Amino acid sequence: MHLDSATGWCQGVRHCPSPNFNQRPDGEISLLVIHNISLPPGCFGTGKVQEFFQNCLVSGEHPFFAEIAELQVSAHFLIERDGAITQFVSCLDRAWHAGVSRFGDREGCNDFSLGIELEGTDHEPYSDAQYSALIELCQLLQRAYPEITAERVCGHSDIAPGRKTDPGPAFDWLRLRAATISC
Repeated sequence: MHLDSATGWCQGVRHCPSPNFNQRPDGEISLLVIHNISLPPGCFGTGKVQEFFQNCLVSGEHPFFAEIAELQVSAHFLIERDGAITQFVSCLDRAWHAGVSRFGDREGCNDFSLGIELEGTDHEPYSDAQYSALIELCQLLQRAYPEITAERVCGHSDIAPGRKTDPGPAFDWLRLRAATISC
C-alpha cells in the first residue's frame, strides 16, 4: 500500500469514489477518527456501506435504509471484516464522517481529520484481519501526515460523546496504540 501525496489516494486499495466530500478549509490533516458501520445493522459483507457512501442505497430494501437513505455521508476509508480496504475520498479532501464534533478546543473535526470506518458493531469483536489492515493504514497515514500523533488517533465517541458510541467497547485500543507511531 502506498499513498500518493499529490492526489491523496492510496494505491493498493480499492477505490470507490463518493460524491460526499468537499475541500478542506485549511488543508490541515492532524486527526484520525475510528468509526464502525454495518448495513443493515449487524450484517457484514453486504456492499451496502459502499452504496450508502455513494448515495445509491435503496430505501425500500430494509426498514433501516428508509431512515438513512437520504443522508449524505462518507469516510475516507472502510476496512471490511476480511481486511479489505476501500477508499472513498482523497485524504486531501474533507469527508463527511464526524458530524457535530469537537477535539480538544476545536469544533468541526471533518475540517482536519481522516475517517476510517471498520465494518462492525460496538459489541462484536473486530477481526484480526481488520486490525492488521487498520494498523498498516494508520502507520501509512501517520508517516504521510506527521501531525497525526498517537494521541491524535481517537474514536468517534471521543469527538462526539453522548451522540456517538463507535467504535465501541469491543474495539481493542491497546492493540492499536501499541502499533501507532508515537510523537
